[in-house]
Amino acid sequence: MDYINIIILALFVNNVVLAQFLGICPFLGVSNKIPTALGMGAAVVFVMALANLATYFVYSYVLVPLQIEFMQTISFILVIAALVQMVEIILKKMSPPLYQALGIYLPLITTNCAVLGIALLAITKEYDLIHSVIYASMTAIGFTLAMVIMAGIREQLQLVTIPKGMRGVPIVLVTAGLLAMAFMGFSGMVK
Repeated sequence: MDYINIIILALFVNNVVLAQFLGICPFLGVSNKIPTALGMGAAVVFVMALANLATYFVYSYVLVPLQIEFMQTISFILVIAALVQMVEIILKKMSPPLYQALGIYLPLITTNCAVLGIALLAITKEYDLIHSVIYASMTAIGFTLAMVIMAGIREQLQLVTIPKGMRGVPIVLVTAGLLAMAFMGFSGMVK
């Protein structure tokens, strides 16, 4: 599979949030404002790319030679948790307002099933190192794209009158569903 197909598939066709439904918690929780969504997206891009890089090496050079591939999930979780802690420390030092805005959702990247899911999928698809990192990076950018679009829509929804029964979570879920259906239109782009 060439790089262009991986990029299109990861960004649009198999968008991790809107097609695979991974990472829904931060998608719904942090998509209130565009700057917060961008900050969370940048953190996920960083963690997901580094996680795939690290998990590729752990899998290829530790688990496979020792014939303990069954330990991949546990070892991948440990790698991801360490990376998220590193991101949290960096953000707290470099950008305290963003750190405060992300709140509890930043440590939740550790349990974000999208990060673990993409690391496991890259191994399952037998991607080499470069394909794995590109796949993870594009998937994370697709996650960011979905969050920023959702944040923009949610900012616009604050400016209109919404029926009482649809305010809050109901309108957000309906909007997310419509956004997912819109992204389904990209499925005809790749053969």
